[in-house]
Amino acid sequence: MKEYLLHQSYRDYFLFTFGINSGLRISDILPLRVMDVKYTEHLRVKEKKTGNVRKIKMTAALKQEIEKYTRGMADSDYLFQSRKGDRPIGRETAWRIINEAAKACGVEGPIGTHTMRKTFGYHFYQQTKDVAMLQQIFGHSAPSITLRYIGINDDMMDKVLEDFRL
Repeated sequence: MKEYLLHQSYRDYFLFTFGINSGLRISDILPLRVMDVKYTEHLRVKEKKTGNVRKIKMTAALKQEIEKYTRGMADSDYLFQSRKGDRPIGRETAWRIINEAAKACGVEGPIGTHTMRKTFGYHFYQQTKDVAMLQQIFGHSAPSITLRYIGINDDMMDKVLEDFRL
């Protein structure tokens, strides 16, 4: 999908890349400005859904993408500037971008902006196996919620049942 989006629009590619590397909700990503991400090691976001302030260390890969993407942009510019005036793109536009890219790439299932957050969580868990840390990152109340949220329970059951015999 990254390759497809890169050929469609650099902004759309960066939206997807930012989403899968930050684990933030789309409602917390879209209002970000260049100054919120360019000169810092940590993203600081007041979550729209919970009101909680989250501090997230940016990975080296994400920082590199931010540096490339924001080159030539003003600090006050929205990261995901709408083509219709001085405002960020809306949730619907972000959904359409992700959904159309998924369809074009043959990704099945319901795909939307929240898929980026779940993708981050799924891969974080696969690489670290640290559900407690992922629970903290997502702000969930229990590890079981986090595992269900990223679909690990389903994957684990499928794998176990695949080799099960009586």
